[in-house]
Amino acid sequence: MLSSLTSPWPFAQWGVDLLGPFIKGKGGCTHLVVAVDYFTKWIEAKLLSTTTERKIEEFLFNSILCRSFCNDYGNELSLMSVYTPQSLGQAESANKIVLRGLKTRVLTTHSNWVDKLNKVLWSCRTTPNSTTGETPFSLAYRTEAILLVEVSLSTSQSARPDHPDNEQLLKENLDLVEEVREISRIKNMVYQGRVARFYNKRVRARQFQVGDLVLRKAGLTNAYLHMGKLAPNWEGPYMVT
Repeated sequence: MLSSLTSPWPFAQWGVDLLGPFIKGKGGCTHLVVAVDYFTKWIEAKLLSTTTERKIEEFLFNSILCRSFCNDYGNELSLMSVYTPQSLGQAESANKIVLRGLKTRVLTTHSNWVDKLNKVLWSCRTTPNSTTGETPFSLAYRTEAILLVEVSLSTSQSARPDHPDNEQLLKENLDLVEEVREISRIKNMVYQGRVARFYNKRVRARQFQVGDLVLRKAGLTNAYLHMGKLAPNWEGPYMVT
């Protein structure tokens, strides 16, 4: 059965997961450690050349000093086992978003994925999320980011940065931030409940018959090993015999 995890406010709860291995890129990087905020859906990622405990601790600021800080202020750090996708749904979802963004940008030159990461993260942060109805950037800063295309086209948002009404409008945005976040939280809970009901209703055992066409997971063969995590997920179709 599918159940959902919710966060009461921005940056209160994060899901963290490793993504990789990729083809070795600039600096010998082969993996990503990806973190997603459960409320705003803000995604952070760091390039890793090795997946050691120390590297993950550096990313999470999960050192002894941080533990002491958290204890002093009543915060709790909860650690999960290495791979429990059933309890890391948000992190798994963030991984898929980042991976899909990288796949669409690297095309045939898979070793340059390192150079594309920041653009993928920017896209994730400035794209409206279907569960909240807002962009992660707007939920974090209560204003929309100015996109590069807006700068080149000189839109109303970018053409008048010193307009006298700008400061007042920003103050009004900050006054409304709690209401906007609460609406987003409610939308997120409603969406997650709807997804859980739909998923649980459709869960059933599936059997294949002779003559059925099926796809095979590409990771089970050696044909795509050289492409690493950027390889296609499935190959086929094949006929059941």
